[in-house]
Amino acid sequence: MSEAIARELMAQRFRSFLPVVVDLETGGFNPEGDAILEIAAVTLTMDPEGNLIPDATYAYHVTPFEGANVEQSALDFTGIRLDDPLRRQVAVSEAEALGEIFRPVRKSIKAHGCTRAVLVGHNAAFDHGFLNAAVNRCGIKRNPFHPFSSFDTASLGGLIYGQTVLARACRAAGIEFDNSAAHSARYDTERTAELFCAMVNRYKDLGGWALAQREQGLDEEP
Repeated sequence: MSEAIARELMAQRFRSFLPVVVDLETGGFNPEGDAILEIAAVTLTMDPEGNLIPDATYAYHVTPFEGANVEQSALDFTGIRLDDPLRRQVAVSEAEALGEIFRPVRKSIKAHGCTRAVLVGHNAAFDHGFLNAAVNRCGIKRNPFHPFSSFDTASLGGLIYGQTVLARACRAAGIEFDNSAAHSARYDTERTAELFCAMVNRYKDLGGWALAQREQGLDEEP
């Protein structure tokens, strides 16, 4: 299968949407008032055999926006230290973090012949809510992500493996998971990306995607 066919498969696989895995670590549960502390995204691509695979990771520490709330319980849960000198050196504003992530996402959308990105997340509604709130706060006009559609790996993990917790779903899929590294946006996003790819590819291997290919005539060489 040629690279051109692989790109066409990606465009067709999710109705012209490009799945991009996103995870945010936050200062609480309220997307309107609680701070984003970390954000990471993993773009996905497809190999010539039609398997979904992780492509590139983008991850940033984020400076809380002015007036943002940060619950101590959230810091205790994530292990994030806002006063860490190394974090202060590398942390960026919400607007800068979103800009640095949206640029390669737009580039990947174009490269794969897709129309926009669709957020993939573990308990996706949480991350999507915070992402949309940050986009609105920053006045970003060109958000590459669909405003409400998303793929939730917690739901998919429950369906396929009977597991909704990220660590347990990963282990059920044969993906190593280090609990001591969890609750870092980069780590959780990369494991979620592996999990999503494993589930999509398993469906393909069972014949579901192959059947769709045959019906659409996409498995024929040009």
